[in-house]
Amino acid sequence: MASPIEGHARPIRLADIAKAAGVSHGTASNVFSRPEIVRAEVRERVKAVAEAMGYAGPDPKGRLLRAGKVNAIGVGTTEPLSYFFEDPFARVMMAGISEACDATGAGIALVSAANQEKLAWNIQSALVDGFILFCIEGGSRLVDLTRERRLPFVALELGFHDETISAIGVDNVAGGQLAARHLAELGHRRFAVLSLTLGEDRTGFVTPEMVRSAIYTGTRDRLAGYFEELSRFGVDTTKVPIFETENEEKSTRAGLEAIFAGGEQPTAILAMSDRMALIAIEWLTRRGLKVPEDVAIVGFDGVPDGALSDPPLTTIAQPITEIGRRAARMILDFDGAVRRETMGVELVVRASTGPAPRT
Repeated sequence: MASPIEGHARPIRLADIAKAAGVSHGTASNVFSRPEIVRAEVRERVKAVAEAMGYAGPDPKGRLLRAGKVNAIGVGTTEPLSYFFEDPFARVMMAGISEACDATGAGIALVSAANQEKLAWNIQSALVDGFILFCIEGGSRLVDLTRERRLPFVALELGFHDETISAIGVDNVAGGQLAARHLAELGHRRFAVLSLTLGEDRTGFVTPEMVRSAIYTGTRDRLAGYFEELSRFGVDTTKVPIFETENEEKSTRAGLEAIFAGGEQPTAILAMSDRMALIAIEWLTRRGLKVPEDVAIVGFDGVPDGALSDPPLTTIAQPITEIGRRAARMILDFDGAVRRETMGVELVVRASTGPAPRT
C-alpha cells in the first residue's frame, strides 16, 4: 500500500487528514481541539492516519491569529536578552509582569533589539497582543518600530516625553531630592554622581551643556533633583563631577577610577541605579576605603540585592514590581486609551550612608 504522503510537495493539512480518514473537516478538527465530543473509534482512526502522514496537529499560531488574540505579551529592550536575567531592576520588573500574566494564563515573549540589523524583524515577527518596552537606550527607535506594528504598548523607564505614548514611570526629581537631602543632612558637602545615560553611545564626564541637551529626561530629572537640593545646602553644583555610565560594571568602574584619580575626593556618591551603587561599594572596599565611614553611597531602585550587600545599601526605592504588574494589565486589559502614570518613591535608609568624615 502506498504511503499517504507520496506525491505531497506541500505540508500536510488537516483537510488531507480528514479525507484520508473518511471524516468531515469539522470532525477531524474536533479530534485535535475538542476530542471529548468525538467517538473513541473515530478519534483513534483520525489520530492513526495523522501519525502515518506525519501530521502533528493544527498550527496553534493560525488558530490564535484567527481568534484575533494570542494571549501573550512581548517585553522588548534594546539590550541583549541577558539584560533580563543579569540586571537586578529588570529581574524585579519581570516578576511583576509575570505575576499579572500568571493571573490570566497569558504568556511572555522576550524580544531583544540589541542587534540593530534584526530590530525591525524582531518587533514585527513577535506573536504577541502588545508590548512592554524597557526604554533605556535607543528607546525612540524601539517605540517607533513598535508603533508601526499597530499593537498596544506601554513604555517603562521612558527617557523622553511623548504624551501619545502609554507609559509608567516614577517621580525622578523627587527621588533625586530625597537622596541628596539625606546625604546633605548627614553633613556631606563633597559629592560625585554616577549617572545613567544622557544620550546614546557615550560614557565619561558630563558638562553642564550635555545635561541641558540630554535626550533622556529621566536622567536629567534625577540630576535636577540632586542639584536642586544640594544648592539649598550651599553646595556649588558646578564642581560636582558627573560621570555618565552604561549602568554596567565596565563603565561604572571607569567612572570611579576617574572620580577618585586625584584632587579633593568626594565623601558621598549619588548613584542613579542600585546596580552602580553596588559596584561602587565593591570597588571602594577593594581599595581600602570604608563605606560609609570614608564614602557614603545612595542608590536608586530598591532592588532586593541592596538589602543583602555589605554594607546594606541606602536607596531610593521605586515600586518596581507594581510597575510591572500595572504595565502588564495595561496590555491585557487594553481599551484603546493612552495612559500615563507617575508613581512615588521613598528613601530607604540602610548602612551605606553615615555622617560625613571629619576634616
